[in-house]
Formats: sequence, C-alpha cells, structure tokens
Amino acid sequence: MTSLTGPERPAAEGEADSLVIFLHGYGADGNDLIGLADPLSPHLPKTRFMAPNAPERCVNNPMGYQWFPIPWMDGSSEAQAQASAAQSFKLLDGFLDQVEASGMPPERTILFGFSQGTMMSLHVGLRRKKALAGIVGFSGRLLSPETLEAEIMTRPPVLLVHGDADPVVPFASLPEAADALAAAGIETYTHVSKGVGHGIAPDGLGLALQFIKEQLG
Repeated sequence: MTSLTGPERPAAEGEADSLVIFLHGYGADGNDLIGLADPLSPHLPKTRFMAPNAPERCVNNPMGYQWFPIPWMDGSSEAQAQASAAQSFKLLDGFLDQVEASGMPPERTILFGFSQGTMMSLHVGLRRKKALAGIVGFSGRLLSPETLEAEIMTRPPVLLVHGDADPVVPFASLPEAADALAAAGIETYTHVSKGVGHGIAPDGLGLALQFIKEQLG
C-alpha cells in the first residue's frame, strides 16, 4: 500500500510534543496548506506540522491531487468515487498508525482539513480506535452521515468553519454536519465566516488556533 508523503515543518522550539496534520482539498497538494504553519507556529512552538499529499493525481488538475474523484466535476462514476474514497480512507488510517508508531500519541494529534480534506478528516478521524485531540474542518461536509452511528469509534471534539458565500461546497453542509455530529454525541463547535467563499479567512483561522490550543492544553 502506498504511503502518504508531503511537506512538513518542525516544531519552532525543541522537540515536538504535538502534531497538526493538514489535509488539503481537491486538486491541491500539501503545499497548499503547509504555509498555515507560519501564522500558527509562533503560538504553538512545540507543535510539528505535516501536510501529506492525497494519493491520486487530480483529473481536473494533473498538477494537484485528489483524495477521490468527484463525479459531477470530473465525469467519474459514483462507483469509481466510492472505491477511490475507500482506498484513501485506508491510506489515511495507515498514515495515522505510522504517526502513532513514531511516538506521537493520538491525544496530541490534530487533524485539520480543508474541503475534501475536511471530509477525509471527519470520516477517518471518528473511526479511529484511539481518540485524536481534535478535528478542525473548513469548507467541507460530513460523508455518509447515515453510517456514522454504527461506525463511530471515538468522539474527539470538532470545530467546523464555513463561509456563507461558498460557491463550491454549499454552506448548508455546515449545519447538516454539525447536527449529525452532535446527534452522535460529539462535542461540536461551529463558526460562520460572513461573506467568505471557499477558503480560510483570518477569523476562522484565529478560532482554529484557539481550538487547537485548548485541545492540546
């Protein structure tokens, strides 16, 4: 099985005692998010940052990657999308196993997703045997909410942030995900970035930093 690789940033001070893993969106790569370490690192000096690339080259942007194809955007079939997503779930799960085996415990690890990366973070992060410190999701949605109750393994706290002018992932995805997570007993926080499209705005990033600091103590 292919291992996930991508850009990393070491802790600003000494040996890292915590980790933030960025998961990028459709058509992007790890470099798209690793730069967020710059504003976050001064406030999280003992935190290491990783941003693995998704395993597949993106059909619509061969320079970037995808966690799975999107039928209405790239002409793939639903069966192809589901099979690809299942493989990516396994790869991310294995990547998190490797992180834990390297000595970084899950309770010191944050998953931070954007768009398709948020979908990956929520799907895999809630099905881990050991709870992560938390999950941050920007501009995404919850995949297969109907299976969550039967498949959920752990309940790390979750912060969801979404722009109310998002033309890519409908803003309605935020309350839909939040309701399903809360119904599953997950401590869920939400924030609406007013007038923001499909992106990460300063207000949301500031709240994400606050959330991360609280979960890492």
